[in-house]
Amino acid sequence: MDRQQILTTNEGNIAEFRASGGRLAAFGDQPVLLLTTTGAKSGERRTSPMMYLPDAEDSNIVYVFASFAGADINPAWFHNVVAHPTELAVEIGNESLTASATILPEQRRAEVYAEQAGRHESFAQYQTKTSRAIPVVALTLCRGQRSHPVGR
Repeated sequence: MDRQQILTTNEGNIAEFRASGGRLAAFGDQPVLLLTTTGAKSGERRTSPMMYLPDAEDSNIVYVFASFAGADINPAWFHNVVAHPTELAVEIGNESLTASATILPEQRRAEVYAEQAGRHESFAQYQTKTSRAIPVVALTLCRGQRSHPVGR
C-alpha cells in the first residue's frame, strides 16, 4: 500500500471510530485507539488508528506498538512521538484525553511485546518480518484534561 492509500484508509477508519464510539469493524473486538501526534518535521497534527494493550496495573497507561505491519522502518507516528512526546491526544471509546509518551527500554519492551504477540497472532508475525526490535510506547493518559484532536 502506498502512502496515499494508507492515508485514505486511515481517514475512513478515523471516521468510523468516531461515529461508532470507538469501534472499527476491521478490528473486531480488539482494543483500538486514535493517537494524534505533532509532525516531527511538518508540525502538523496527524491522527493514526492503532491497537493497544492496557496496562494490567495502571488504568492510565496503555501500550502501542510501532509495528508498521512488520516493515523494516518505524511508522511516521513513532517519529512524531519521539520528537513531541508530550503533545499527544488519545481517543479511546468516547473519551478524548491528552497523553505523554515513554519509549520502553529493551527488557520491558520485550515483555510487553511478548504479551501483545501472545494475545494477537498478527503481532508475532510482524516481528518475524523484520530484524528491528519493534518499539513499544507507553502512553500515560491524563484523565480530566480534554483534548480536541483535528477533525473532532
